[in-house]
Amino acid sequence: MNIDSSNAEQPNLLNDIKLSIITISLNSEEDIEKAILSVADQTYQNKEHILIDGGSQDSTVDIIKKYNDHLSYWVSEPDSGIADAFNKGINKATGDYILFINSDDFLINDKSLQSICDSIQDQLDYYIFEVMSVFPDKTRKLMPNRNFGFSTYFKMGSCHQGHVISRKLFEKYGSYDNSFKIGMDYDFVLRVMSQGIESRSVDVTISCMGQAGISSRKDWAGLKRRFMDERKAQEKNCANLVLKATYPLYWFVYLTYRKVMNIAARLTGTD
Repeated sequence: MNIDSSNAEQPNLLNDIKLSIITISLNSEEDIEKAILSVADQTYQNKEHILIDGGSQDSTVDIIKKYNDHLSYWVSEPDSGIADAFNKGINKATGDYILFINSDDFLINDKSLQSICDSIQDQLDYYIFEVMSVFPDKTRKLMPNRNFGFSTYFKMGSCHQGHVISRKLFEKYGSYDNSFKIGMDYDFVLRVMSQGIESRSVDVTISCMGQAGISSRKDWAGLKRRFMDERKAQEKNCANLVLKATYPLYWFVYLTYRKVMNIAARLTGTD
């Protein structure tokens, strides 16, 4: 396991690990309160909650103001996209580790942060926890939390809401690339992988992922935009000549398969 030992000293005691939870929002009046309360209700207290709103025009800001005392920092102003909002939060973060819980996500119970700290006593660079996907009909599905590996060069294999990332990685390798509309998290994963950073998967469910986000869209235009961002991240970060030669064939086959599956889902009403 690769441990990045540069910069600040590692915390010595379990409860000394400070967690920064970053939430971004835009016109999220239906979901933002649940996200805020899921962090506010945590039993683990060495935390900060940073909320970056993109200039909401609905009642989101009023709800944020209602919980002002539970937030370490918040701002509502226009941004250039998801990556820009993430980076604003990262720039304000002071914790040892960062977790992203967006406006339609929430921590699964009031012990989630304690569970994280119980699981990261070795204080490595990158942990991947389990995430529960919550669908509009209230059904739930446990999402994979695969470690970085060969398959990651094709798909991330985990959900961003389960990534607990050392803040030092952002300081050393840079924040999210603003040129990505959706796949900035995958780009960051491939970037740190290329520097020899490894991950550790933890089979503990810490958060629930909603379906309101842009990356959860199931229409073909939304899916294709996500796939194109993934391809862009691969082309940007992969130096392996064999993989570079493989990607065009992979994307031809994969896009054809997903297009057929998308059409079938619409015809059968299962999308």
